[in-house]
Amino acid sequence: MTSAEVPAVNARAALVTLGSTAFVLGTAEFVIVGVLDLVARDLRVSIATAGHLVMAYALGISIGGPIVTALTVRMDRRWSLTAALFIFIAVNVLMALSSERYLLLGARFGSGAVHGLFVGVASIAAMELVPASQRGRAMSMVFGGAALATALGVPVGAYVAQLAGWRAGFLVISALALLSLCATLIFLPRSDQRHGAGFVAQVKNAFAPRVLAMLGVALLVIGGQFSAFTYMAPYLKEVTGASAESIGLYLLLYGAAGAAGMFAGGKYADQNSIRTLIIVNVMLLPTLATLYWFGSVPLVAAAALAVWGFLSFALVPSLQLRVVSLARCGADLAATLTASAVNGGIAIGSLIGGWALTNYGLDSVVLLGLLLCVVALPATIASRNLGSNRAVMAFH
Repeated sequence: MTSAEVPAVNARAALVTLGSTAFVLGTAEFVIVGVLDLVARDLRVSIATAGHLVMAYALGISIGGPIVTALTVRMDRRWSLTAALFIFIAVNVLMALSSERYLLLGARFGSGAVHGLFVGVASIAAMELVPASQRGRAMSMVFGGAALATALGVPVGAYVAQLAGWRAGFLVISALALLSLCATLIFLPRSDQRHGAGFVAQVKNAFAPRVLAMLGVALLVIGGQFSAFTYMAPYLKEVTGASAESIGLYLLLYGAAGAAGMFAGGKYADQNSIRTLIIVNVMLLPTLATLYWFGSVPLVAAAALAVWGFLSFALVPSLQLRVVSLARCGADLAATLTASAVNGGIAIGSLIGGWALTNYGLDSVVLLGLLLCVVALPATIASRNLGSNRAVMAFH
């Protein structure tokens, strides 16, 4: 079914379903950031070791997501999303019930793998629901759910964790995912679009050098940010002097600005995705520098987090639109590879940030993030030579 064949109301309901499901999955991914200290205390490990749960989820998206997508590339998109949600529910229930650290790492990896499948499939499904000139905005609906997860899901999840324990938060997430599964079956239209490009064509186009170069830019930009953001809760507590109760408010501010940035970023992506990526990367530098030099001042830290949140999410639709346009008929698999690159950046960033935290203290994680974003800037600028800015895609 093409965008012209999907009634407007049904398309809107389908987009809302995809966005709300992304909210649930995004909450599962990022809520751990707000409760790392609680998890570490419960498992009797260091905060840096607990941070490996962030890394495991990111690796699940990065490695498991493309594998699962390749295996299901011929499957109807609605059934792919349904299967992904079913598995997601099961592994998050396991997450809530288990106390074995390696089993928890495995559950996070599995959850991340089906999350990666969802991101790729949902991105292309959303683009099929709208005219070509609105594809960036359609994708921002999907990724906007993740942005709202940081604005609402993470702080609410942190609050629930403070009251009932961090495991209760994952049970709530599983229940919400069950509702999303039902909505997917009801509102998402069946698609016959996946019969055109087979496995070989998908792989050939998705792994073309021009696409890999763009994915490298995504890894650098996101990895730099998450070397700092993964440890933002303890940073706010020890450097800014925020109380345990107010950390959720700081994260709420970051997430609310991120949600605004995501939806604005969809519009900017439709106008000029390359220019958007370069401007955002440039603006990240003074923002992180401000947080590093003046992070001990609560108002400055809050303002820097708000700007950071807006910028961080504003670049996502442009990244995805650039990747799928460069991949052409390999868009289904390439859409998942964007999530792989982003979450590979999260995994590497959290690992390097943990090393910096252990060896140089919490101040160093923000400085590290700033330096990595400086390194990413030349690559971001060079990415404008990879191909046309227009999202020229052939949906079969």
